[in-house]
Amino acid sequence: MKRSKVLVVEDDRIVSRDIQNLLHRAGYEVVGSAVTGEEAVAVASERRPDVVLMDIRLEGGMDGIEAAELIRRERTMPVVFLTAYADDETIERAGASDPFGYLVKPFEETQLKAAIEIALYKHASERRLHESERRYATTLASIGDAVIATDATGRITFINPVAEALTKWSAKDALGLPVTDIFRIVNEDTRETVEDPVAKVLRLGTIVGLANHTVLIAKDDSDIHIDDSGAPIIDDEGDVVGAVLVFRDIGHRKQMDEAMRRAQADMALVARLTRLGELAASIAHEINQPLTAIVSNAETCLRYLDQAKAAADRMAQNSHRVGDVVKSIRSLATSAPTQSAAIEINEVITKVLSLLRDEIRGRQAEVRTILGSKLPTFVGDPVQLQQVLLNLVMNALEAMAGANISERVITIESQRSSDAEIILTVSDTGPGIGLDDAEKLFETRFTTKREGMGIGLSICRSIVEAHGGRIWAETTRGLPGAVFKIVVPAADER
Repeated sequence: MKRSKVLVVEDDRIVSRDIQNLLHRAGYEVVGSAVTGEEAVAVASERRPDVVLMDIRLEGGMDGIEAAELIRRERTMPVVFLTAYADDETIERAGASDPFGYLVKPFEETQLKAAIEIALYKHASERRLHESERRYATTLASIGDAVIATDATGRITFINPVAEALTKWSAKDALGLPVTDIFRIVNEDTRETVEDPVAKVLRLGTIVGLANHTVLIAKDDSDIHIDDSGAPIIDDEGDVVGAVLVFRDIGHRKQMDEAMRRAQADMALVARLTRLGELAASIAHEINQPLTAIVSNAETCLRYLDQAKAAADRMAQNSHRVGDVVKSIRSLATSAPTQSAAIEINEVITKVLSLLRDEIRGRQAEVRTILGSKLPTFVGDPVQLQQVLLNLVMNALEAMAGANISERVITIESQRSSDAEIILTVSDTGPGIGLDDAEKLFETRFTTKREGMGIGLSICRSIVEAHGGRIWAETTRGLPGAVFKIVVPAADER
């Protein structure tokens, strides 16, 4: 076993030699000796012993207590005092230097060995404690949440860099202050002060959390939306000796929630407009044939009835005006893109799945995505393309909900074809599509649903074709599930 190294500091050389002999017999390695405080500090720095045996009364201007303080401050070595003086003043001065032992001369070998071993043990324990404290401080300094710790009176004992950044208080200025001076929180709507969570933790001795809509007022009076929790610090006897606050900035989360609400409102508006467009298409279809007859008869009148030429000419002009109106309504019904932008198909997929997350979970279904990398963009209206994919996913969810199947899975795949086109495939594990139905699915008013209107897939086809693409359904030849494919041209091919 490795022998512990000892430095002997004793100005009486005979006593020093006797101590070194005791140490050798006890199995220790003496790495040096010194007779003055200055020499003791120098030898300790050079030889780095495991423990220092220090006489209090030494030659020179520095006594053993001053030398021990320097050694402990610079090298953190354990010091055991050796002295023939045990008066109260000497003991009080020695205790202030944080020694690891105190032996009164004369002493026996067993007493010396016990003092050294206890000093080494205490020093090892102290070193482990310091290492644990450093790990604790490093961990709290590096985590992403803000952390503030207080003592039992609510005064700050620790604040990590994230908490400094949010509160705008530096650790140097915050330590020792009441936590209410640093952690000022109010209700977002009423601006009334919220109860101090540290005081609540210290009073109840339990973990507490902040109510919603809590705002932190930083040192520069800026508002930061946060959520947090507080927990008590319990000592070995079960007493509450402090509290820890952990909080985070949730401003970005509130922005995402607001963006989600706006997106859902946009989707609802698109749905209403597409229903209006389908109604307009139906009206246009019904009146287009009689208008055609009016135009034909008017042109016949112009050719054969000179006397009715003027009246027929006016009739033809008005009929053409009606036709222009019908064409405008039909353009709305076919969902022609109202805005042009560069669209990434994977972003469309991600957006729609985010909007339908709760619907998918509520129907106990799973969506699997196979997204191609480095896909080109295509030009069109992103909201209309989202409506197409949303319609296909909702159709798949409804088809699987009414089927007796063990697994409800929707697979969405994006890829690029060899013809510089983008292909989007949506498949499910539902009952599938019959051979006869595959060609009729995109016809207006055709539906396989009990309460369906038969306009959803018709609108999808109108939107896709308005973007220069095509959409179709594939049968799975007796296997379960339906497959829909959409192909649109890449932007560089438009």
